[in-house]
Amino acid sequence: MLANPFSLKRMGILGMNQRNVDFIARYNDRRFYPLVDDKLKTKQAAIKANISVPQLIGVISHQFEIKSALEKFQQLEQFVIKPAQGSGGKGILVITAREGDHYLKPSGEPISLLDIQRHISNTLSGLYSLGGRNDVAMVEELVNFDPRFNDYSYQGVPDIRVIIFKGFPVMAMMRCSTKDSDGKANLHQGAVGVGLDISTGKSLFAVQNDRLIDHHPDTKKAFKELDIPHWHTILELSTACFEMTHLGYLGADIVLDEKLGPLILEVNARPGLAIQIANQIGLVHRLKTIEQLEVNEFGHSGLSIEKRVNWSIENF
Repeated sequence: MLANPFSLKRMGILGMNQRNVDFIARYNDRRFYPLVDDKLKTKQAAIKANISVPQLIGVISHQFEIKSALEKFQQLEQFVIKPAQGSGGKGILVITAREGDHYLKPSGEPISLLDIQRHISNTLSGLYSLGGRNDVAMVEELVNFDPRFNDYSYQGVPDIRVIIFKGFPVMAMMRCSTKDSDGKANLHQGAVGVGLDISTGKSLFAVQNDRLIDHHPDTKKAFKELDIPHWHTILELSTACFEMTHLGYLGADIVLDEKLGPLILEVNARPGLAIQIANQIGLVHRLKTIEQLEVNEFGHSGLSIEKRVNWSIENF
């Protein structure tokens, strides 16, 4: 049965219009958007704020720089190329290994140096960027994700999305790649969203294409066994993005590296709403609770990151 608007409201489901008007437009000053709409600027701001991020190998800004960049690639076994102004995972090229003169994608598909050159050229010309604007290509170290997640993702790196409102973590999910999503953690392409208990980091529900599921469709691993390590650190890391970006409503995307632990992948000023489906609960009640707390209890004095995280753990 389709839910009617009244039942959705009772459930506290946040719709796109309400998100845009009551939270994004109200709490996100547009002058801070360039910081989060450009991954390179986000990374530079995170480094300045001592927030852990994947290491930046280099930046390619002009077509004439591609040739020298390709020479450096011949010394690398693994790397990731990203458009600084891309969205939805578009234009991200992941290289996991080399075989002779060819490089291997997570699926095992080989590509040549010429293919990489063409990809970078397309990136600079704006093929993958928001609005088709000229872009730059970021080259990062490949994140070797925690082996505890091996069975929860298919040929890709799982990431964790945390919604932060006025400096408080309010809801979280893990996005796990599948064969349908071509190894990308993009829910619209068929990845699995796993709702996470904000207080413990343990799984609540799992959905694929808006349908509840129990097991990963490719690895058959049961999602009920998922328990995220370093959970308190993840919440503190994502919460620190509030101070870094000055945005009141944002989504922080985090990956877990086997050796380095939690790393901020990117920050989103317009996070999607599917996290509510993964958690089987609406955002509105939690957001309204924080609005009231700031006015009635916390005032404008502010709380430390640790205290805000602890408050969310105790209340959500």
